[in-house]
Amino acid sequence: MTAQTTTDVFKEVTVMSIGWAIVMIVLGFLALFLPFTMGISLSVLLSWIILFGGIAHLAYAFAARDALPFLWRILIGIVYVAGGGYLAFHPELALESLTLVVAAIFFVEGVLEVVAFLPFRALSGSGWMLFDGVTSLLLAFLIWHRWPSSSMWAIGILVGINLIVSGFTRIMHSVAARDALKVAAG
Repeated sequence: MTAQTTTDVFKEVTVMSIGWAIVMIVLGFLALFLPFTMGISLSVLLSWIILFGGIAHLAYAFAARDALPFLWRILIGIVYVAGGGYLAFHPELALESLTLVVAAIFFVEGVLEVVAFLPFRALSGSGWMLFDGVTSLLLAFLIWHRWPSSSMWAIGILVGINLIVSGFTRIMHSVAARDALKVAAG
């Protein structure tokens, strides 16, 4: 077996990165074409994570040395198990709740971006901060105004767009790294 050079390892990593980027792009397009399915899938996954987190809290309770920490951990575990279990078996409700939280996050982000723009408005390029803030506010309004029916599309489309953009970004970084390696190798 021969020792791999740094160049060989770098080439393998670049190829793997491009491969994963393509997977991300394909999953992103699937999410765009099946937004409700993606939203429900994410809701179910999140619900089960909460449920298993509750089980971990319950198990951790037995490590407590005193009654008060034991009781506290048991109560937290019960809340997690009950909430996660309920949402796991009611994925539409989980998706509606998740969608409303996303709308609230976009609203707060939009307000903060617009406020942050104000002291920098005289600087070149600061208009992008305002654009980001206004876009976030518009998304928040679109999701909230149509809620709960926006739950059918919002999470899936947002995750899909994110996966596509991340995939293309990863490809561009990998190609640039590969090109830099070719230039460095001579």
